[in-house]
Amino acid sequence: MTAGTLIVIAKEPLPGRVKTRLLTEFTADEAAAIARASLVDTLAAVRQTPVLRRVLALDGIAGPWLPPGFSVVGQRGDGLDERLAAAFEDAYDGLPMMLVGMDTPQVTPELLGVDWSGHDAVLGLTEDGGYWGLGLRVPDRHVLLGVPMSTDHTGADQLSRLEALGYRVKLLPTLRDMDTPQDAAVLAARFPALRMSRLHRRLQHSAHPSVLFERALDGVQVVATGTDGRTVAALSEVDRWRAPADAVDRLALSRCEGPVLDIGCGPGRIVTALAERGIPALGVDISAHAVRLTTRRGAPALRRPVQEPLPGEGRWGSVLLMDGNIGIGEAVGELLQRCAELVRPDGLVLVEVDLDDSLDDTRPIVLRSAAGRRSKPLPWARVGARAVLRHAHTAGLLPTEDWRTPTRAFLTFRRATTQQQVS
Repeated sequence: MTAGTLIVIAKEPLPGRVKTRLLTEFTADEAAAIARASLVDTLAAVRQTPVLRRVLALDGIAGPWLPPGFSVVGQRGDGLDERLAAAFEDAYDGLPMMLVGMDTPQVTPELLGVDWSGHDAVLGLTEDGGYWGLGLRVPDRHVLLGVPMSTDHTGADQLSRLEALGYRVKLLPTLRDMDTPQDAAVLAARFPALRMSRLHRRLQHSAHPSVLFERALDGVQVVATGTDGRTVAALSEVDRWRAPADAVDRLALSRCEGPVLDIGCGPGRIVTALAERGIPALGVDISAHAVRLTTRRGAPALRRPVQEPLPGEGRWGSVLLMDGNIGIGEAVGELLQRCAELVRPDGLVLVEVDLDDSLDDTRPIVLRSAAGRRSKPLPWARVGARAVLRHAHTAGLLPTEDWRTPTRAFLTFRRATTQQQVS
């Protein structure tokens, strides 16, 4: 005996509603795209399986991803156990049924069309303790209601329930389902021809740099390399950026004159420290997540590129480029010129530079996560004091101080007057 009806239970693959555990490595849109690809792979396997009926039990609205030949029923019930039971009831027309989820894109027609003659049920377990498939001859709510779902023992509990009710159960091969970035990477490597796998490879090698930067802000290990793979730096200082301002930060801030503009504010430790000193300050960053982290600290921040119009143009008492932000966009001279436009005539520009005075590296960098995700090349510069001084002169900024600690180095500038620029 084989199933006469195959049921796929799924959620509409919308950002923020599916595959939320992938968000440690992927954006909500990317996670939804992976979920959609996984669902399409599953539906394709079901279409290739010789059965009489194919049913999609859907939470949401069917889209162009649904191939022909499927009847669609809406999910009903509160918990997953109730929705599974309802899916069997709504799909039943006298034929044995097998239900699968959308998280095992590697499922095959051979697995779905398995002969379970002499058995009352069929169960396919997953490596994480759940199960990927359940077959029943007839609907039976007692099989499902009250079984704990989404735990590391759901599969074992489901098997125990079936056996307690007297069901003769045929076990299918254990599969790995796709919940985490590691799951997705393993499945993509093992089953490279899947639609999900092809999408995963594209996403792995073409992440927007801001995605990986924001993951670093959340504690994920991220390394910066050159496009040739040479290691430039680990973003190990993210822990410092996320913490309150340290002694060196406070030493730098003691030089500031309000109001202060912090370019590339990150998670906001500098703006927060300035506010605590009673100095008006604003952070700007292109990362929405960095701005959220800053505002959660109670400090003001704005999501905007520094090249776009900013509040207080030409009236800032101090403009800061700390934590390597002198490298933004790789065009050091243009960035310093922009700082000169933002600061008031007698204002201060404070720049953190590399400890290597001779460093002048404007090659793009690539961000890489520990899970293997790689960003598109990011224009960036890593520069020491000599290069910054050269560009500052062109931008009309006069050096006033060069100071450093064993681990960090800084330059401060004043905007030159017209007479000073001429001389």
